[in-house]
Amino acid sequence: MNDFNSASSPSSSDSASTATVDQAVVRSRISVDAGQTLAMESPRHWHDVFWSGLFIIHLVGLGLVLAVLGLNRYKISDRLNIDRFTNRFLENQSGLTETYWPLYALAGGVGTVLSWIWLLLLGSTAKQMMKVSVHILTTYLAVVSVLCFWSEQFFWGVTFAIGAALQFLYVISVVDRLPFTMLVLQKGVKMVWSLPEAKRVVCAFMLAMLLWMGIWSFGAAGVVASSMGDGGRWWLLMVLSVSLFWTGAVLCNTVHVIVSGMVFLVLIHDGREAASMPRKSVLKSLRYALTTSFGSICYGSLFTAAIRTLRWEIRGLRSKIGKNECLLCCVDFLFNLVETLVRFFNKYAYVQIAVYGKSFNHSARDAWELFQSTGVEALVAYDCSGAVLLMGTLFGGLITGTCSGVWAWFKWSDRMLMVGSTAMLMGMVLVGMAMVIVESAVTSIYICYAEDPLLIHRWDPEFFNQLSETLHQRLQYRSSRVREVLTHSRLDGQMQETIPI
Repeated sequence: MNDFNSASSPSSSDSASTATVDQAVVRSRISVDAGQTLAMESPRHWHDVFWSGLFIIHLVGLGLVLAVLGLNRYKISDRLNIDRFTNRFLENQSGLTETYWPLYALAGGVGTVLSWIWLLLLGSTAKQMMKVSVHILTTYLAVVSVLCFWSEQFFWGVTFAIGAALQFLYVISVVDRLPFTMLVLQKGVKMVWSLPEAKRVVCAFMLAMLLWMGIWSFGAAGVVASSMGDGGRWWLLMVLSVSLFWTGAVLCNTVHVIVSGMVFLVLIHDGREAASMPRKSVLKSLRYALTTSFGSICYGSLFTAAIRTLRWEIRGLRSKIGKNECLLCCVDFLFNLVETLVRFFNKYAYVQIAVYGKSFNHSARDAWELFQSTGVEALVAYDCSGAVLLMGTLFGGLITGTCSGVWAWFKWSDRMLMVGSTAMLMGMVLVGMAMVIVESAVTSIYICYAEDPLLIHRWDPEFFNQLSETLHQRLQYRSSRVREVLTHSRLDGQMQETIPI
């Protein structure tokens, strides 16, 4: 995981890296015949059932709470007479649920339109759209920060300013990786566009997400309209937002598992029209994702996104520290800690879940060990496709939140931030659901390249050559870093021996 992998000598590092590249090119762990007997075709066992039960209980319980919160202010103020429980909170001007519910309806509509615009533009102008995702997010965050300061919302102004600064620093730190990232994303889009079933799956799950958002926004509008003080409103909205984030992550990762299984099968069988391709593969993937593997999806959805984001930021900061030994030591400690977590929580686990039906932690560990044993981890660490897709998701969420927030500003300025921030989360979930099919294709491509590079060579020989060349360069770079560290360590040891005590 660490860039500074241990080695006995510089020469052994060079030979090891060369051997790793050679093994990555000639290795063939999965053949077409073996693909026909994958775990996708065999009975599966249930995994992580506790987490699926917890998610369903949370969904049912929260649905009842949302219905109560929304109905209490629907057309009649305090219809269910629950304001007596909020007497200890600071009283504030109350409203009705239907007053604010249209603002969330606007957020759902804008988020859905943006998600499909992104998908359509990715299919036609993928490279340009990725460049927009990378560069426009910093500007938009800065503009929102200025608007927050102008409206005297200093906390949110500082928050968005910090976000803009972090985004700018991250882009600067990975600017040399962007050409390779754009290439990988273009190939992912190419794969997705050859699978119309993937877009139909996204349509179905986006409809399910919109239905849940209708219930969720009904309760959120009831909270915004309630008579309790702003402090009570914010706490309730925070709890509801965490729930929406988990629900959205579960649905997105369910799509991830389904599409990953489809892409894996297409690569193994050399095309979706191949005679060896299993029949009704989409329905089988859907059934497994919603039954035996659903607990693993719920479990991974709680932690994976946060750990991935933290890892990207630490990698970006680490590459720009320079020779500040004290700061580098602190960041390396955090880096190694996060890398340990990545072993058990990474997005590549969803491909293993789709294909082999393993538990989440088992899948994540196997995927990471596969990458490390083949050297492909260097390629995965160099790629920023997940971060670029996240930038597009954040940008879509910001536009959605801005649309609802501006409408709230003209009608009820004191409710602008409450409506805008929660609407932004709705937009992120909807746009992220459209982005996830591209990410699914990318993760499946890397897993297939690690399992059997010939699968990628058969699908796209030119892309295979570019992957192999980049992998060779990254392993050479790591070997040079090892030599540098070993040389530095030997010099330090010699100096310590000559310094009198």
